Amino acid sequence: MNVLTTAVYVLHVSSGVTGLGAGTVALIARKGATVHRRAGTVFIWSMSVMSIFAAYLAIAVPDQLVNLFIAILTLYLLATGWMTVHRNAGIAGPFEKIALVLGLLLCAPFAILSFQLATGLTPLFKSAVPFRGPVLVAIYAFTAILIAAVVGDANVVLRGGTSGAPRISRHLWRMCLGLTFATGSAFTNGFARLLPGPYHVPPAFFYPQFVPLALLVFWMIRVRFTDWIKVPAGVQKTG
Repeated sequence: MNVLTTAVYVLHVSSGVTGLGAGTVALIARKGATVHRRAGTVFIWSMSVMSIFAAYLAIAVPDQLVNLFIAILTLYLLATGWMTVHRNAGIAGPFEKIALVLGLLLCAPFAILSFQLATGLTPLFKSAVPFRGPVLVAIYAFTAILIAAVVGDANVVLRGGTSGAPRISRHLWRMCLGLTFATGSAFTNGFARLLPGPYHVPPAFFYPQFVPLALLVFWMIRVRFTDWIKVPAGVQKTG
């Protein structure tokens, strides 16, 4: 790698580690409290920086183009998740409409790639990592996530906004998936490269990313199927 690419790689890793730590704090902190909000802000900015540099590396490093779409996907999920709680309830504006268009544009290549892999056709993109095993599962998962995200965006635009439990759920699952991506990238694409011998990913390195997914399931159930969100104004929710 040249000097610029090396510097970008260092910044990419540093911001990713920062985002991983901040996201973990935000996930376990009391919801709505100062620690949660500040950690969430650090998480958003550090993950955004990580994703931007990941997009550059996807172009600068051969056979990494698929990572460009994953970087954009991460930015898209984080931006829409963050905006959900910074936009007043029941309001949808130009941002939500642009997000819907971007979601559709992102969904198209993943849907095409998933179809090609499922039918045995030549993949649309080249990758240094073969499209099989956990990687193949990840591609299918990204496609399903994007379809769900686009449906959610369309629902917000058509209804003119969201509020209550659906609003919190929208914020929750998009931010938690951003943390899941950070965890997966750290262990399977970062820490795995520190192991001796040629680059390989031990099966155990795939397990940590299931922790934020498990917490996501917990919080989705708590938000959607309990009265956790229905508390008097001014009373702080514990989390």
